[in-house]
Amino acid sequence: MVEITYIGWITGPALSLLLGFGVLMVLAGIFWPKYGLIALSRKSNLNKQRVWLEDALKFLFDCEYKKTACNLNSIAGNLHISTDKTARLLNRLRTMGLITMEDEANLQLTDAGRSYALRIIRVHRIWERYLADETGIDQMDWHGEADLQEHQLSPSAANQLAARMGNPVFDPHGDPIPTIEGAMPVHRGQPLSSLEEGTVAQIVHLEDEPYTIYEQLVALGLYPGMQVYVMDKTDGKITFAADGEECILTTLFAASITVETIQSKEKIREKLDLLSSLAIGESAEIAGLSPNMRGQQRRRLMDLGFVPGTAIRAELYSASGDPVGYRILGTTVGIRKQQADLIFIKRIKNEAS
Repeated sequence: MVEITYIGWITGPALSLLLGFGVLMVLAGIFWPKYGLIALSRKSNLNKQRVWLEDALKFLFDCEYKKTACNLNSIAGNLHISTDKTARLLNRLRTMGLITMEDEANLQLTDAGRSYALRIIRVHRIWERYLADETGIDQMDWHGEADLQEHQLSPSAANQLAARMGNPVFDPHGDPIPTIEGAMPVHRGQPLSSLEEGTVAQIVHLEDEPYTIYEQLVALGLYPGMQVYVMDKTDGKITFAADGEECILTTLFAASITVETIQSKEKIREKLDLLSSLAIGESAEIAGLSPNMRGQQRRRLMDLGFVPGTAIRAELYSASGDPVGYRILGTTVGIRKQQADLIFIKRIKNEAS
């Protein structure tokens, strides 16, 4: 009975008022300036357009810097958008005076476009360096996080961050960071895939796009600063030693590694053992830390004495086997395998057990 009375009351004049108020609320939610659905949708579309614009400028600069071909199709592929959207985007860039475009295959940045691109690239690479050196974020996530920040972080904020880090010159992948004035060194090196058998070189850059290729390079433990020696090239593959460790890559993957050749008379670097390979009771000498160990973790270990020339001994396993206790400078330090895999050692031979 109560329910029937309630329904009868709600279907009266109050219901009309309630419905009218509801309609007004819905309309306000759609059309409200700045915060309505339409305003937010327009803002989202504008943000997306700006991201595409800035990403296109970055790609055009990269092609110009590396002297590689760039056309409508390659830009569309890089931005993952249709060729129609790319054509409209390029027309907008031309209207804004950021590019010149005689046809789809002859695209060039103007001075204004180049300056804009360098600002975005500077923010991206500073943020990658910050993530690598100052945080514990996995290196597979550096590029994606920097891709987001490059469109949000202001140049002045990026400059402050760079100053706090001592104004680094390169990002963690080996790419040069443009100066505040927009200066960049001349592109150096050549793809690993272009080397002939018997060539010795040093890795100066790992391309972090596409993700799947970069993931494979990281899995192989490759990083800028590593020495490589080309052992064999056949059937679309290249076999090389990286600091003494044999690796095999397709020429496509090897093309994502930039190297500089080294005079063959220089000594080829031998393979170093890892701290994780040390058995309990064995001693060794720290040979160095992998460049892949960065930031706070690197500083902490160096503070504990993990520097070249320091003696270390594997002392005991934990109950689970990980971490392992290592004796160094009179102290036992627990090191997890993930960390021990990034510490190079030279075994001490003919020692008493």
